[in-house]
Amino acid sequence: MRYSRMFIPTLREDPAESEAISHKLLVRAGYVRQLAAGLYIYLPLGWRVIRKINGIMKEEMDAIGAQEVSMPVLHPSEVWEKTGRWADIGDEMFRLKDRGGRDMCLGMTHEEIMTWLAAHEIRSYRDLPQSWYQIQTKLRDEARPKSGILRTREFIMKDSYSFDLDEQGLNQNYNLHSEAYDRIFARCGLQYYRVESDPGMMGGATAHEFMAPSPAGEDQVALCTGCGYRANVELAVSMPSKVEDPGWPREEIHTPEKRTVEEVTAFLGIPASNLIKSVLMMADEKPVLALVRGDQELHEKKFSRLAGSCRPAAKDEVRATLGVEAGFIGPFGHQIRLIADSSLKEGSWVSGANKAHYHVKGIRAGVDFNPEWADIHVAKEGDGCATCAKPLKVERCIEIGNIFKLGTRYSSALGATYLDEGGQSKPIIMGSYGIGPARIMASAVEQKNDANGIIWPESIAPFDLEVVVLNMGNEQALKIGEKLYSDLATLGFDVLYDDRDDRPGVKMKDADLIGIPWQVVVGDRTLKEGQIELKNRRTGEVSRLPVEGLSLAVSDEIRTRRQKGSKSK
Repeated sequence: MRYSRMFIPTLREDPAESEAISHKLLVRAGYVRQLAAGLYIYLPLGWRVIRKINGIMKEEMDAIGAQEVSMPVLHPSEVWEKTGRWADIGDEMFRLKDRGGRDMCLGMTHEEIMTWLAAHEIRSYRDLPQSWYQIQTKLRDEARPKSGILRTREFIMKDSYSFDLDEQGLNQNYNLHSEAYDRIFARCGLQYYRVESDPGMMGGATAHEFMAPSPAGEDQVALCTGCGYRANVELAVSMPSKVEDPGWPREEIHTPEKRTVEEVTAFLGIPASNLIKSVLMMADEKPVLALVRGDQELHEKKFSRLAGSCRPAAKDEVRATLGVEAGFIGPFGHQIRLIADSSLKEGSWVSGANKAHYHVKGIRAGVDFNPEWADIHVAKEGDGCATCAKPLKVERCIEIGNIFKLGTRYSSALGATYLDEGGQSKPIIMGSYGIGPARIMASAVEQKNDANGIIWPESIAPFDLEVVVLNMGNEQALKIGEKLYSDLATLGFDVLYDDRDDRPGVKMKDADLIGIPWQVVVGDRTLKEGQIELKNRRTGEVSRLPVEGLSLAVSDEIRTRRQKGSKSK
């Protein structure tokens, strides 16, 4: 492709209000443009990257026997109503009515529609297993779209679904997808982690996420430095550092106007780890008291799994339920359900005294309160691994893929059954598996960039190499550039040829900004010596090659360096 004929609107300044590196560089390098909040146009370079990623995903899905289909984006409400998600999902779903007044929605995922198809077409155990996938547009009314293409309202998703006779078949398909995802992300040149995760609105018993480490990520992952345990902090279990028992006798202490952990501990001269934090939650509108250590945070999702859908109680609810204002709540004397973090089982603690402006020192579990015990704190950096006790580190990541064991949640709701060998009807066992190609694209930029621009992994770069003729008025350079463009394409390379009549500095700045892996630079100075330069964008390494037999020399040099790079990884 000739640069002069391609639409590559590069910019020198970062877009307004951009924070993520990928957002800044993809806009500046002419890959995307924003239409509105959470809505992006993929320009020619950007769409070439997406197509490369999609190609890798298709190859790996086909390799595990998955079959490509295409599902509608517009869905009738009744399919979603049968699974209960029409009511459960809420404002994130785009809803509308057709001209007949029927409720419709724009698909944010396709479990219901895929299951509907299975329910209408699969009859016998002979029809199973099946694995279907699509690369399709999804829509979600994000409350806070941000970070460029990382969090949008319209996005492309590779979603696949497995249909099996039993749990053994599901496990096999789950493992096949997990291994395929490993290959996809490795081929896309990403560093990533496979971590345990919360199934969330998808339901099912087991789920894993694939996470690309990046400061731009909205998720946090707990990683064990010892046994390799990995989990999203939404699910991660950990052992907080042990607290030495002060051995306090029980004593009520006046703490005037001291409500927060910081105020109370400063007033008493004790660390936050010696305090019990009592938080009243409304679980399915019933009060439940949550107890965590003062240096820990209550994990509301973990708590919800035990108590049901919950929210923090309002101030007036706290006073009406417990007879005391927040900040002075103690874990004793209440006729409501108590759930305490396991780190509070041993030792003597300080807590609220259930009386305004007073706290109690020296209370003990089993003596002063008898709660249900569970891990309900947020795992944090330095906590011990629950498996091997080695310290955890917490890293910010971008979710790039997920896999779920759905079981029969959707098949039972939508009547997707099969007749077994004995003629009995049984629900199909399902799995769901998703990848966001735009998130792969953004993650690659987040992980691979420098002060000059993007550094694409070769597998997903918009072009293999760029031929840059620095002086289009130099007839010899022009002739060499044209020949390189033609010959390298014949040799199987995808080539961008910068044939613009522009300043050399502009051309080289643009070449570095857009980040194509190899730059073949034809300049006046090196031509006088009968040579051109071949630059590796990732390493910055420059080789000089003779003009004679140049196209083959460039091809051989790139292939040789690729092999060396592959062996060194």
